Amino acid sequence: MAEIIQKDGTWAFDGDALRLTPGRDKSVSLFRRELGELVVPLGALAGVSFEQGRRSGRLRLRLRDGADPLTQATGGRLAEPNDPYQLAVESDRHGVAEYFAEEVRNALLLDGVSPDPVAEYLLPSPPLPVSASAGDGTASFDGERVRLEWNWKTEDAKAASGPRTLPLADVTGVQWQPAAGLENGHLRFLVRGAPVSAPAKYDPNAVELWGFKKDPLMALVAAAVQARLPHPAAQAAVREEPPRPATVPEPAGDGHDVLLRRLRELGDLHRDGVLTDEEFALAKRAVLKRL
Repeated sequence: MAEIIQKDGTWAFDGDALRLTPGRDKSVSLFRRELGELVVPLGALAGVSFEQGRRSGRLRLRLRDGADPLTQATGGRLAEPNDPYQLAVESDRHGVAEYFAEEVRNALLLDGVSPDPVAEYLLPSPPLPVSASAGDGTASFDGERVRLEWNWKTEDAKAASGPRTLPLADVTGVQWQPAAGLENGHLRFLVRGAPVSAPAKYDPNAVELWGFKKDPLMALVAAAVQARLPHPAAQAAVREEPPRPATVPEPAGDGHDVLLRRLRELGDLHRDGVLTDEEFALAKRAVLKRL
């Protein structure tokens, strides 16, 4: 077993999985503390690296595309202090960090783990129910419904519609975008039949984020919803599947013979005087059209 203990957190590897536990130091971000301990199966990893700096270093895990709902929901846009797959390493533990990274790399080679994308999530979502308050509202998710509630900072046009409850069946996607520079961020839910036509400030299906300390907590809600939507690989497969040709029903094998027999029956009825000349002509014409 390989283990490295730092103020920033503790990483342990038992050959099958990595256990990432955030530290209790005041420098550890609120987001990582709320996210808590993560267990990352070896099969979810694409690689590991250790970057050595003058005063400190950093261990980094690289996950396979599609393995983690949190990474999928945030698009890799979590700031470095909030990224649970990074560990700050003090200068006197650089050797331990290098040993740890080498142990993980060897396990990946021995197990033949491919770095290619995966077709299902290999890490769990944040535990439910999950709720976060930031920006102009509160977002909650219980596994079946998303609920959005507004605060006194919400624009009147959006607040006027009142709290929103979105059944998961109506949600087709989720977007988490952090504030950057002068641009505000958002947590937005894409809803079937409701195209996005307004900025998050006015969108009743979005919470606007302004770059404050609690903003990253909204990523927990985004990840929990993302984990319960169809996996991106499944959605891509549906988009790439060629259209199936229309199925044309084939006539029954004896259809032609049936029609010929019907013509003979009509002839017999006409000879026997059951059908008039006009009736026989109309019926014969109808059968011939079907031949």
